[in-house]
Amino acid sequence: MARLRLPRSARLLRPADFRAPRETRQRLTTRNFVAEFWPAPADTPRLGMAVSRRVSKRAVVRNRIRRQIRETFRAQRSFLPNVDILLIARIQAASLDNAALRDDLSCIWRKLAKQSGQTLKPGDTNGTMRAGV
Repeated sequence: MARLRLPRSARLLRPADFRAPRETRQRLTTRNFVAEFWPAPADTPRLGMAVSRRVSKRAVVRNRIRRQIRETFRAQRSFLPNVDILLIARIQAASLDNAALRDDLSCIWRKLAKQSGQTLKPGDTNGTMRAGV
């Protein structure tokens, strides 16, 4: 079970990690998410999330969105460039089911991978795990 976890080294943890120089920050947007990214000081991509109470007043909804973000990131992390990513959920994300959230997130991961010239693993484009893989 521990190998399925997102390691501490792959997360933005401290407030200083979230404060990147504005001149190096780039942005990708989809209907339900905004992804801000900048070059990572580490040798692996790192993820930070912002799912505020404006998205939903219910913690269970916000946590469901966070779980989908973490799971899709964990599945595609090896194909992403070495950047720090701050993923911000928009209000519309609360009304989507898990499959729609994963589709939107896979779009972000594809755009990020394309920026580095890499491609996502075929058969795993939606960030879900398959039996036997």
